[in-house]
Amino acid sequence: MVRWEDPMIIVKAIPTMNGLDFLRAIKDGQIPTPPIASLIGFRFTEVEAGRVVLEIDPAEYHYNPTAVVHGGVTCAVLDSAATCAVHSTLPAGMAPTTLEIKINYLRPIRRETGVMRCEGGLIYKGNRTVVAEAKMFDSTGLLHAYAVSTCLIFETAKDGARAEE
Repeated sequence: MVRWEDPMIIVKAIPTMNGLDFLRAIKDGQIPTPPIASLIGFRFTEVEAGRVVLEIDPAEYHYNPTAVVHGGVTCAVLDSAATCAVHSTLPAGMAPTTLEIKINYLRPIRRETGVMRCEGGLIYKGNRTVVAEAKMFDSTGLLHAYAVSTCLIFETAKDGARAEE
């Protein structure tokens, strides 16, 4: 059974804190994790300005019909790490959203692969768009997948919802 907290708690926190403090508050349990983190099972382990590390324990419920972790699960974790790395550099009231993501799957991920570490960081930061990357490693440091993502920066409304463009 999947459980999560009210996502509006998270949304309402965005206008009140800068991205780094916001993500650290999620990592430290002061703000609930986003529902997607609960659904897929990833967790925040490191948060710095311009860098975020997520971890996930591959499980059979992540499998596709060929008994490997579904590429969509890997994509979601890579996208989250890249986008959160961008968010960690933003002032209060600003948030990123993914415009484009390109993923390369290099090796299969299975339950036996063990804990996967996904490191997100910035490549380029402009005023409205940011290019970020994320790399997913196993516990031995072997690269299994990586992504390059372009994010759009937008201003949130006072209640945390996306402001009209």
